[in-house]
Amino acid sequence: MSPGAAGGIRTPGVERLQAAPAQPADEEIDRSLRPRRLADFVGQRGVRDQLGVFIEAARAREEALDHVLLAGPPGLGKTSLAQIVANELEAPFVETAGPALERKADVAAFLTALEPNSVFFVDELHRLPRAVEETFYPAMEDRRLPITVGQGAGARVVTLDLPPFTLIGATTRAGLITTPLRDRFGVSFRLDLYDAADLATVVRRSARILEIAIDEEGAHAIASRSRGTPRVANRLLRRVRDFAEVRGGGRIDAELAHDALDLLEVDHAGLDRLDREILRTLCEKFGGSPVGLSTLAIAVAEEPHTIEDVYEPYLLQQGFLQRTPRGRQATAAAYAHLGLERPQGAASLF
Repeated sequence: MSPGAAGGIRTPGVERLQAAPAQPADEEIDRSLRPRRLADFVGQRGVRDQLGVFIEAARAREEALDHVLLAGPPGLGKTSLAQIVANELEAPFVETAGPALERKADVAAFLTALEPNSVFFVDELHRLPRAVEETFYPAMEDRRLPITVGQGAGARVVTLDLPPFTLIGATTRAGLITTPLRDRFGVSFRLDLYDAADLATVVRRSARILEIAIDEEGAHAIASRSRGTPRVANRLLRRVRDFAEVRGGGRIDAELAHDALDLLEVDHAGLDRLDREILRTLCEKFGGSPVGLSTLAIAVAEEPHTIEDVYEPYLLQQGFLQRTPRGRQATAAAYAHLGLERPQGAASLF
């Protein structure tokens, strides 16, 4: 997805949740693969079409776009869409993340430095401290920022006028955003996992940028194992490229792609080693019984929020996992995928 608009600001310390740790070189490649314009953005057709109308209307009125909330699993293009909005509006792009805004003064420093019609992007919006979140309310609604000057009995409130701006918030946990904050967004989108056809388009586009020779079947082989996520598709493409340069003469076809992905332990359903470990833990260690998230996290030595945000969405969508009032439980499809026999008397799932 794409670099920020020229002159954009990136705040140090921004945390980014990813399906796999990225090295600095990989991060640079990721930025080079990001689309710069809405016309280049693949998938999410409803979001793309609606956003195009809103952007065109804002440009015609020479106004800032209304505030936008982008929700969905990691790696689907929320940051890219925010940068695209800034590019399309020819507006400055300022970026930070919820965990980096620890005090009201942090928010005030950003807001008072914005140029007119800037796009202010806050990733991981659900991680804003509640007191800091409230600072956004008057800024978003009235473009005003009340600041308390002094302390004790001599304290007074000074209200600063802010230039028109567009706040774009991104979250993987929309349910954790409070109603008062959510209601101040005029535009709200939910990004869904991609289908294989759109991911194959992403792979072919990225291969052209990286100057990798790949045929149609090779692109579909990578897309089919990419968990419905462009970020994962691009990461797998880079690793398959390495395999092709060493063993395949630099060209990726279906056979080479499948061999490389098997070597990477990514199976035909797109499950990696930890996906299978989560399912195997549910099926074997707990005998198919429901398991709480914290217990499951300890059993597989992973953080609970990583399991919930990165791994569960795809496992749920593929029908390998279900959430019950008593905890997470593997489905019949999970047993079949792992080649295991379900325990006698297990509840019939799917």
